[in-house]
Order: sequence, then C-alpha cells, then structure tokens
Amino acid sequence: MEQFLAEAKQASRVLSTLSGAEKNRILREMAKGLRANTMELIEANAKDMSDGKKNELSSALMDRLYLDEKRIDAMAVAIEDIAALKEPVGRVLDGWVTEDGLKIEKVSIPIGVIGIIYESRPNVTSDTAALCFKSSNVCVLKGGKEAENSNNAIAKILQSVLERNNLPKSLVSLIPDSSREGVAKLIKMDKYVDLIIPRGGAGLIKYVSENATVSVVKHDKGQCHTYIDKDAIMEDAIKIAINAKVQRPGVCNAMETLLVDSAVAKEALPLLKVEFDKAHTELKGCKRTQAIIDVANATDEDYDTEYLANILNIKVVDGVEGAIEHIVRFSSGHSEAIITQNVTAAEEFLNAIDAAAVYLNASTRFTDGGSFGFGAEVGISTNKLHARGPMGIEGLTTYKFKIYGSGQIR
Repeated sequence: MEQFLAEAKQASRVLSTLSGAEKNRILREMAKGLRANTMELIEANAKDMSDGKKNELSSALMDRLYLDEKRIDAMAVAIEDIAALKEPVGRVLDGWVTEDGLKIEKVSIPIGVIGIIYESRPNVTSDTAALCFKSSNVCVLKGGKEAENSNNAIAKILQSVLERNNLPKSLVSLIPDSSREGVAKLIKMDKYVDLIIPRGGAGLIKYVSENATVSVVKHDKGQCHTYIDKDAIMEDAIKIAINAKVQRPGVCNAMETLLVDSAVAKEALPLLKVEFDKAHTELKGCKRTQAIIDVANATDEDYDTEYLANILNIKVVDGVEGAIEHIVRFSSGHSEAIITQNVTAAEEFLNAIDAAAVYLNASTRFTDGGSFGFGAEVGISTNKLHARGPMGIEGLTTYKFKIYGSGQIR
C-alpha cells in the first residue's frame, strides 16, 4: 500500500506539466474509450449484477450497480462535459498590493492525492477520475466489492488512455487492497494522501470520520424533506413530491419525508395517496396523517432513516415553523424543499434551513453535479468547511499565495 501511494504522490508532479488543452484532449479520449468498449463494460457489469442477485443486494443497490448502453454513454457525456469546463487550476482568485509594496496573488492549485471511497455505483469511477484529472489531482479509488468487475474494467480503459499519452497510469488507480484493512491503511496515509472523500452508508462515513488521520470531506446520508405549504399550487406540489420520491428512490437526493401543512392536509393527502399508490410507494405517516388517509405508522426511527427505496414518511405540521422544527431535528444537511407561492414563508424557510441545497418550488432530485452544471461530482458534501453540496472541480482545488517583492525586509 505504501509503495502504491508513493507512486501516486510522485505522479502528481506530472500533472503540473500538462496544459488545460492537453488535459481536455485526454479527457475526450477517455470518453471515446468508454463508448468504444461498451460491450466489454456491459459484460463486466453483468458479472457484478449476477453476484449481486446471489448476495441478495437491495433493489436500490442493484439499480445503482446496473450499467447499460445508455448509462455508459451518460458516463462518456459527463467526461466530455467536464472537459468543456473552464480550467480550474492557476486562476488568480484575488490580488492586491500591501503597504510594503508586496504584490500578492491568491492562485488556485490542486489538492494533490485524493482518496475516494464509494459503494455500488460504477459511474463514480469515471466521474471522479475525470474530475480529479481536470483539476490536476491524482485519484486513488476504492470502490465497493459489489462493483469490482465493473470498476476494474472502467479503470483499465481510462489507464490505457493515460499510457497512450505517455502518462503514468497511477494518475487514476484502484487501491490494491480493497479490504477493510486496506481502507484502514489508506485513511491513515497522510504522508501521501491529501484528502479522503467517503461516500456511502452511515457505517462507512462514521468509520472513516472517526479513524482517518487524512483530512475528510464527508458525503453523508441524504435525509431529504419536501414541505407543502398552505399557499402551494397543489398541482405543482403533487408533481414535485412524486418526482422527488419516485423518479429514482435509491439515490441520496430522493425525498425521504414529505411534510404537509395542516391547513391543506385534508385536501392534499388524498390526492397525494392516489399518485403514490400508482407508483407503488409504501407510505408511513403520523397520527394526523393516519386520520386522513390509510397508511402505516411512522416512528422517530423512520423519520431518521434513509430508505434508498420506494418508501416515504408523511407528517402533518403546523405551518412553515412546524416544517422547520421537524427538519432541524431530522435533516442530514443534504437537500430540503418548500413548495409555496408565499414569499414570506419561502424566505423564512430558505434562510432558516441549514442544508447544502435548499429549494423553492423544485424537486430535491436536482442536487447533482450534472444538474448544477459541474459535469459530474465526486459526491454531495454535507460538510460545512471547504466544500458543500455537489462537489465538482472547484471543490477539488485549494489555493496558495504568490508574493512578488523587490527586496523588501521586515
């Protein structure tokens, strides 16, 4: 492991010699490589899907794991979108001259070697590799065992492009020891690794956060809420709520709890139930909800659960204050939404809720690097320091100060 990471650290120097145009050309080659090897990737993924069925993976994990031609093309498009972004490294972020005549520039630079630990979704391999390469960072990847064949096939394609361009394949690599012991070593290798980004289940996040000596940016669970206010346009509210839960339940920006203002609950809940029943959504609700529609009982444990499945909690609350109170208690700081035409209620909600993304009259499903115009993301950061929300290339840079003098002493 140490030799592997030492090589990754050494490779980071090579990236500093590449121009933005060269990086973009290589990224476009990577996208072409994925498309050209679509069938190879599908075959590798089929092995993972077969193993997943044998190991009885949840439907959410199986959905995240699955690759077909459409998803592989989307991976290629994401890399092309990343290539089209402005160069993130070497930008002068600020500049000034001090009283001593020193000219100071604040300049963006790569972080260095970034370790990314993730589960299930093989597209993360290509997304994060492209984001790191664009921002002149080396990425060391640790995917989940359930996607091992898919991740290896993707990494092999990306590395072949690097080698054709006389670049070390260690710029994009999967760690040699993907066991729990390997992860334990990786997160303590602060001599070689500059940042760890864990994205996955609560257990993984907790373990990495508590044991890492390398700096960590957490990508914690998505405990997302949508609140339907008394002044919502009901047709829009139902459409947004259905999308937030049903369109893809197994992702972190899907809604887990729907909050409904008591002033419109008798009108809204029966309409909502009809639509959720069509989508075969399992509904749970508070006692006030159960008094209006037939649903199972929701407990505090349910309100604190990221289902990643077609299951939804519903709670009737008293106005925007009640919604804020519930979200403050149960939110993971990911994405929260209010549906209303009341400007005062909207501003109160948007200002009071402390989350990475706060929406007015839109689905939480938009919390995504691609939707935000970042091309892709290495994850959705629930941290408050350094990076927050969809973490794209700018989140993978830091800065240094360049000071130009003319003989000044102090």
